[in-house]
Amino acid sequence: MDNPQPLDRVARIQADWRRERPDLDMSPQGVIGRLHRLANRLTEELRLVYGRYGLSEGEFDVLCALRRAGEPYERAPGELAAHTMVTTGAMTKRVDRLEQAGLVTRRRSDDDQRGRIVALTKPGRALIDQAFTDHMRNERRLLSLLTPAEAKALEGLLTTWISHVEKPCPPDIK
Repeated sequence: MDNPQPLDRVARIQADWRRERPDLDMSPQGVIGRLHRLANRLTEELRLVYGRYGLSEGEFDVLCALRRAGEPYERAPGELAAHTMVTTGAMTKRVDRLEQAGLVTRRRSDDDQRGRIVALTKPGRALIDQAFTDHMRNERRLLSLLTPAEAKALEGLLTTWISHVEKPCPPDIK
């Protein structure tokens, strides 16, 4: 006789709710609850890499957005906020910290003297190139827990689902 797989935390929570509220369909909790737990766990694993480089998750995102911009590796603060999906106030704090660390600089915009431009410094570029290499190695390690077919199927499902939940990304946002 086959031994049933032990119940994970979400399944135990669902079982408790089914007992307490048999009038409700608990099936959404099986997907949403597991995605939530997985997202939290993945974030913990990703932050380990950022921390090795003295970066927070947000600072890592800013450096990545600048590096992805291509030479001369710079963007206006509003662009950075759009590319990292944070408010301009939160962006200011991140850029302040990165500037103090010598990883970015700020200068006046050539086009608009009131505007500012944030740019990667040489040490900032070297740091993000190494940190991003380690980040991708870490993501590959995490994804290797699935077979290639499972990973591809999951990517397809998540792509479809997110297309129904999020507004389309403007073409100039990468």
